[in-house]
Amino acid sequence: MEPLDLPLTTDRLRLRTYRESDAEEQLRIFSREDVAQFLLEDPWTTEVARTKVSERIPRTGLETESRALALVVETADGLEDIEGSRVIGDIAIWLDNDSDEKAEVGWILDPAASGHGFATEAAIAVLNVAFDHYGLHRVFAQMDARNTTSANLAKRIGMRQEAHLRKDLWSKGEWTDTLVFGMLSSDRHQA
Repeated sequence: MEPLDLPLTTDRLRLRTYRESDAEEQLRIFSREDVAQFLLEDPWTTEVARTKVSERIPRTGLETESRALALVVETADGLEDIEGSRVIGDIAIWLDNDSDEKAEVGWILDPAASGHGFATEAAIAVLNVAFDHYGLHRVFAQMDARNTTSANLAKRIGMRQEAHLRKDLWSKGEWTDTLVFGMLSSDRHQA
């Protein structure tokens, strides 16, 4: 499998691999209670941010030992509504444990950057890579059922809701529901 040509660029975004200096910018996003609310982890501290970013630095492609691609989402320079380029989130894709043809995708974006279509743009770019570059058969996303913003994004990019698992995950002191969305490579050709 050929290494992926990075960074990925879209009309308004640059999706690049992690570097140590990203800890501070990602801390600004991941330390927010409203961001961590539906995640499996608590809001980040400075130390957690350093550790998480260090873990993500080697995730440079599905063909690598990590079997994962973790990307920082940045706005491109020169956007009229946002001054300069800045980090607005994270998007990652990782191979399923039992298959080289299935992968899970996940995204976290700064709520302050919502409403501009950035999450949609980033997610479509990653799905394109998953199917066109890596030739995957299936990509899926799982999320807390209360996370309607994330569920709406999955629908917007053409993923289909495949399951609503009731009280299947113990998270932060309570049983929570999980939504599962999926997309097959064949789904893209029917759209």
